[in-house]
Amino acid sequence: MTQPFHHTPVLLGESLRALDLRSGGAYLDGTVGGGGHSLGILQALQGQCALTCLDRDQEALEAARARLARYPQVRFVHGNFHQAQALLPGQRFDGILLDLGVSSHQLDQPHRGFSYHEEAPLDMRMDQEGGPTAADWLNTAPEGEIAGALRDYADERWAVRIARIILEMRAQRPLETTQDLVRAVDRAIPRAVRRREEGHPARRTFQAVRIAVNDEIAPLRAALTGLLGMLTPGGRLVVITFHSIEDRVVKRAFNSFRNPCVCPVDAPLCVCGRQPLASLPRGYPVSPGEEELRTNPRARSARLRVAQKL
Repeated sequence: MTQPFHHTPVLLGESLRALDLRSGGAYLDGTVGGGGHSLGILQALQGQCALTCLDRDQEALEAARARLARYPQVRFVHGNFHQAQALLPGQRFDGILLDLGVSSHQLDQPHRGFSYHEEAPLDMRMDQEGGPTAADWLNTAPEGEIAGALRDYADERWAVRIARIILEMRAQRPLETTQDLVRAVDRAIPRAVRRREEGHPARRTFQAVRIAVNDEIAPLRAALTGLLGMLTPGGRLVVITFHSIEDRVVKRAFNSFRNPCVCPVDAPLCVCGRQPLASLPRGYPVSPGEEELRTNPRARSARLRVAQKL
């Protein structure tokens, strides 16, 4: 049974400060989740703003719609922020926020298949209205593709062995549940290693499969460039990441916005003609403080970065 959607916004105060909120401004929450960050924006500005809430998860969007019902000026759009320019043609914003993490609600809903703690169908789709499930991908992808995803998206050092076990298991019968995938990891990683490791041994595998199924990394750089183009001059793009792979993409994209020059490093002068698109405000990135980590341990890996359009 689906539980009420709950959303604990990570780095809420830091996000609001980073957005440099202004009364009467226009803002986009590109990953609205349960609406925690959006509610913070509306409360900080006493409702004096135009806010667009976007999410690929229909459950999240409906929860945000209910949570923000007393603010009639809020617009809700179903879709992926990767396609924000197509979904919101011609729109300009004074601030855009992305929270790239999987939500607590998604993790805690067994039927969504994100959690390795519960027996559930292997789904893991952020948008349940279409596309292959985790089971579809795991039962059809080549061994090298699975191993590559585990390595590239989760730094899993047992990637090759896990991928081989997955293929051995699916040759007997298709993987259908989250515990099928957990059993594959358990078979691949030696028991002595599992005992020494902190946290659940399947956590990296589940992260990598989720990223692969939802295509979270490959389009991210282009999406950030597109979102920067949707900002008004001086507007800010604020991004919260939760693992090193996506944080690396955001960091490199923001650095290229600040310094897009492609001339050789030993060239005496820049001749490519590329001009900076954004500045990077001082004091960032930031991570959660001890008080937030005490109340929300899932925030421990979060990092917040900011780019301000020139």
